[in-house]
Amino acid sequence: MSRTKKLIAAFKRGDELTADQIVARYRLANPTAVISLLRKDGYSIYSNRRVNSAGDVRTKYRLGTPKRSVVAAGVQALREAV
Repeated sequence: MSRTKKLIAAFKRGDELTADQIVARYRLANPTAVISLLRKDGYSIYSNRRVNSAGDVRTKYRLGTPKRSVVAAGVQALREAV
């Protein structure tokens, strides 16, 4: 199984991961690029900023479900492009 597929599986399990965690667990050198590619492939990857107990701001990524209005707008854009 590829590293990207392992990351997708983790997101499908409900894991929320920071960029550092993605690098450490899946040995992906550029996690933001991987997240961008997953979004282009149709995965609804959301980024949420969290503040830890030390006051540091971290961005956690998770797989989510888009609103119906977002999906409808995407379908409409595809129809107009054809």
